[in-house]
Amino acid sequence: MAHFGFENDIDSILKLDMPITNAPMARWQRKASSSSTSSALNGLSPGKSANVSQSSSKTPSKTPGKNKKQTPSKMGGDRFIPIRNSKQMDVASFLLTKENEPMDTSNTAAPSKAWSMSLNGYNIEDAKILHLGGKPLNAPEGYQNNLKVLYSQATTPASIKKTRYISSTPDRILDAPELRNDFYLNLLDWSSRNILAVALHNSVYLWDASQGDIILLMKMEREEDYICSLSWTKEGSYLAIGTSDCKVQLWDVENQKRLRSMASHTARVGSLSWNDHVLSSGSRSGHIHHHDVRVADHHISTLTGHSQEVCGLQWSPDGRYLASGGNDNLVYVWPRVQEGSNGSQSVRCWSEHQGAVKALAWCSWQPNILASGGGTSDRHIRIWNVNSGSCISSLDTQSQISSLVFAPNYKELVSAHGYAHNNVVIWKYPALTKVAELNGHEDRVLSLTMSPDCSSIATVAGDETIRLWKSFEVDPIKKKAKERMAKSTSSVIHQSIR
Repeated sequence: MAHFGFENDIDSILKLDMPITNAPMARWQRKASSSSTSSALNGLSPGKSANVSQSSSKTPSKTPGKNKKQTPSKMGGDRFIPIRNSKQMDVASFLLTKENEPMDTSNTAAPSKAWSMSLNGYNIEDAKILHLGGKPLNAPEGYQNNLKVLYSQATTPASIKKTRYISSTPDRILDAPELRNDFYLNLLDWSSRNILAVALHNSVYLWDASQGDIILLMKMEREEDYICSLSWTKEGSYLAIGTSDCKVQLWDVENQKRLRSMASHTARVGSLSWNDHVLSSGSRSGHIHHHDVRVADHHISTLTGHSQEVCGLQWSPDGRYLASGGNDNLVYVWPRVQEGSNGSQSVRCWSEHQGAVKALAWCSWQPNILASGGGTSDRHIRIWNVNSGSCISSLDTQSQISSLVFAPNYKELVSAHGYAHNNVVIWKYPALTKVAELNGHEDRVLSLTMSPDCSSIATVAGDETIRLWKSFEVDPIKKKAKERMAKSTSSVIHQSIR
């Protein structure tokens, strides 16, 4: 009999689908009983006696009267907040339990607010569950929040600054048939009246950049003669023309009339430069002549320093110095012409270049700075300080340099190149870092000139084309500010004259 009772016990244990009678209470049952107990306690009102007979069969989980203060219900968990008011937490617990109760539609808002203000010191409806007390601490001096750089909505100065667009294609292309492909000649110049002059073999043509009109100014009588150099006066009314028959002609452009022809050289005149009423001309003989165009006896001075052709000639913007470059690889700086002196000694002579120096440019915002460029065997741009005589910087461009000009709008230096790149390069001054390359010419670039408003450059090359590059346009806001400043200064000068 005992044997059968033991087998029945074993059989009941192995049957898993039957309810376990003597096991401890399941977790969901414990939670259900605790929630029913708390709802029963919350349903008690202060003026009525509680009917505890329903739960008398259950053993109370806590001894009554031992812990009168209830811990607030932790629904959904809580964070540790260092500054926390116990009264606020009691109110928050009350508000959470009150959420599920039906709304009382009776008009009791005003009395309850008054009672709340008198008892708690604040309106219970406006009470916050969590409250941060005290002022936030200030960051220590010099502290930089790294996240501000990533997530700040305010624009930083770097993002405000607009990058300048430089077009890699020319703004306009003009034909230049029968252009003489000679490195040592200066066949292009742009006047202050926005007229571009170009020499095509033995003729000079004028192109009005404002209107687009083309005018044939002059043509030499003999077919074998040709134009060697061009140079406008500062006012843009007169054009000087150097020719292969050793003469310098002066033309009135407005009336299309030749004013005079000055003969003093013994070889072709390949370079010209104006300084007020004095016109300086450089010849293949190596001599530089000064002409006073106001008087009949125009030849007032001769400068002898170069042993070969003078292919570069440029007066400084302030008129103090004349820079000359020659096929003898030398750069000379000459002083201003003195009245009554037949010749003068050079101020500086530099022999660092290893090739012919045709490219010369004075800095318009630093009158004591001169830039020079060497030919095929040199290829270097050199920046000189005329006052100290020192070479400030030097750059190997890996290409023949035929022309240089400073661009004041962005403080840059522009160089025109022949073999091997045949392009135009814009350099940041004084760092001489490359800003942009302007490609398009199919042969060596022979000459380069700047427009009167300094916004564009014109280049002429052996491919018989003239290309206009609009690379230095100023921001309209800055342009208006400059114009306003110029008007104010001109009005002040006008008042002082009156």
